[in-house]
Amino acid sequence: MTLVGAAAATGSRASAGSGTGSRAGGATGSRLALPTATGWREIELNEPRAWAEHPSPYTSRVAFAAAHVVADPRGDNVPGAPAAIDWDATLAFRRHLFRYGLGVAEAMDTAQRNMGLDWPAIQELVTRSAAQAAEFGARIASGAGTDHLAVAPGVATLAEVQDAYLEQVAFVESTGSQVIVMASRHLAAAASGPEDYLAVYDRILSQVSEPVVLHWLGEAFDPQLAGYWGTRDVAAATSTFLSLIEAHAGKVDGVKVSLLDASHEIGLRRAVPTGVRLYTGDDFNYPSLIRGDEHGHSDALLGAFAAIAPAASAALAALDRGDLEGYDAEMAPTLELSRHIFEAPTFYYKVGIAFTAWLTGAQDGFQMVGGLQSARSLPHLARVVELLNEARLLPDPALAAHRFGVLAETLGARR
Repeated sequence: MTLVGAAAATGSRASAGSGTGSRAGGATGSRLALPTATGWREIELNEPRAWAEHPSPYTSRVAFAAAHVVADPRGDNVPGAPAAIDWDATLAFRRHLFRYGLGVAEAMDTAQRNMGLDWPAIQELVTRSAAQAAEFGARIASGAGTDHLAVAPGVATLAEVQDAYLEQVAFVESTGSQVIVMASRHLAAAASGPEDYLAVYDRILSQVSEPVVLHWLGEAFDPQLAGYWGTRDVAAATSTFLSLIEAHAGKVDGVKVSLLDASHEIGLRRAVPTGVRLYTGDDFNYPSLIRGDEHGHSDALLGAFAAIAPAASAALAALDRGDLEGYDAEMAPTLELSRHIFEAPTFYYKVGIAFTAWLTGAQDGFQMVGGLQSARSLPHLARVVELLNEARLLPDPALAAHRFGVLAETLGARR
């Protein structure tokens, strides 16, 4: 078999069509061949767009990007091993987000909480990231949960769950970061009904120093969180959630809802007390939710924003100017990309975030904590390449073509 032509290079960068050999999944001139489940397709590589940086926050919306961690390529990042992180690259990625006016949502699901990121690594990550955010005058909010408990969900008691939450909340506060109270697998297993959730969260909210973000993560992101708030009935769960917020409105900056249900989010947004923000976590419907309607809008706390930071920045800047058409035009090309990265099984979306960072030159390697990079197929990643190209989010198309070609050839993809 012959291999498809690729951009070859010495070192880490390449010019399209510069190679003398042929490699799988590469570019010939300005065209790139991508593997599919049934064959190959070719795309035309778009010229890169010069995205404007926007280091100051936005006036019309609060926007956080949930950031991933970059694995140390020399670390023992295999399933079950302690996380080995490339700290320089991880912090550099956060500076990339700051350049586009985004705050960082730290140590969240995107950073592989409950999927490889252990408690010692979480502590170092939040400490380093909070210090850097303070240095840059950027906003940061960090996840506090119960995932450092030595016992598995289903074994921990409610008292142990509560104490674990309080320990992590106190740690996050000690770094100077705002707290995001994450959903807990341990609580989901230990609680017998809504009253147990309310008792645990009441204790947390009674002790926090500053207003927090409450995170309701749906089972699409973590199946072990099914039935959170004590029931699988979403309407009943929402009623419990609202009663908690109303009882502690002064301690709740906002709520992040990741149920991938736009109509539910809109209803909840209209029901929360005045002054409590709704941070959308809906990576399938965020453009319309952030845009809002005559009754209000959602702010943003999204993993997708880590992949589309320049475009999100351009859209939010247009919104600040009152340019709704400009906002729509900037957001529209990103939505199919986000929906693809977050397709089922949704909890593997972190692979697409890390892959995008590598493909765009934001990090040097494509390896993840716990070996998670293997959780998406080559055709899935090829589609990510195609959609990034359509959104003009490849700052160096030749580099992207070269890197994807190396990956495809390494995995044995031949045309």
